[in-house]
Amino acid sequence: MKKTLADTLAAREIVYVNCGLPICCKSTKLDIQALIDRLGPDHGSMYQDLVGVFACSNCKGAGRERRPMFFTFVPDYQGHDEARVSKPTFEQTLNATEH
Repeated sequence: MKKTLADTLAAREIVYVNCGLPICCKSTKLDIQALIDRLGPDHGSMYQDLVGVFACSNCKGAGRERRPMFFTFVPDYQGHDEARVSKPTFEQTLNATEH
């Protein structure tokens, strides 16, 4: 099963694209909705699907060679925590003094 941009947006993941040239290392947070508008919701969101879409504007402006970009995906930790906390994993007693 292929992970799509729509899946990434629905999971509320944050995605950064990073320059692969060690002298630069520019990092930019991606607007997933803008990518969906440009590429379509069914476009893949994994490395192989996105690497050809991006190039570093800093390196291009400096006349440096084009290097592969890499991506950092950050899960929606707050959403995971809320789901975990809102579902008790054990039965809670109403009165702690009852035995």
